[in-house]
Amino acid sequence: MNQERVFKVLLGPHISEKATVLADGKNQFVFKVATDATKLEVKKAVEQLFEVKVSDVNTVKVNGKTKRTMRGMGKRNDWKKAYITLEPGQDIDFESSAN
Repeated sequence: MNQERVFKVLLGPHISEKATVLADGKNQFVFKVATDATKLEVKKAVEQLFEVKVSDVNTVKVNGKTKRTMRGMGKRNDWKKAYITLEPGQDIDFESSAN
């Protein structure tokens, strides 16, 4: 997988209370990914970018909410997130990988 596709597949980490609990307890990390990304692409992108071994990838398609606006009803964009499970002993350090 080329470097350009890696950055198109992984859009960024998804920070939430549930994601923090998973990272601390089960060695899982949550990422926002492209809606057309496959599990294999996500696995290769994480392994290449963070230099870790991934054991499992689960993806979830999140439907955008319908919201009322001044001009009527509007809809937020649909998006996709991936739950990444790392091999035992592996860890992702977001601060050192940003440099």
